[in-house]
Amino acid sequence: MERQGLAPNETMQLHEILTLKNLCLTKSVTMSPLVSDEELKLILQNDIVKMERQIRELKNLMEQSCPAGPDILH
Repeated sequence: MERQGLAPNETMQLHEILTLKNLCLTKSVTMSPLVSDEELKLILQNDIVKMERQIRELKNLMEQSCPAGPDILH
C-alpha cells in the first residue's frame, strides 16, 4: 500500500508547529549564555538538543508531504 501525503490542513498545522519550535529554539539558544544557575543551564541545553532533533523530524515530514518537492520549504 502506497503512503499518502498529508492533507493540506495537516501540512499547515505541521508548518505552524515547526515555526513554533524554531522560535522556541532561538529563544533558548539566545537566553542560554545569560543563565548563571547550572541546573537551569543544563535544562536549557537539554531542551536545545531535543528541539533540534524535533525540528529535523518535522522538516523531514514536511519534505515527504510536500507535493511541490522539498525546494518549496526553503
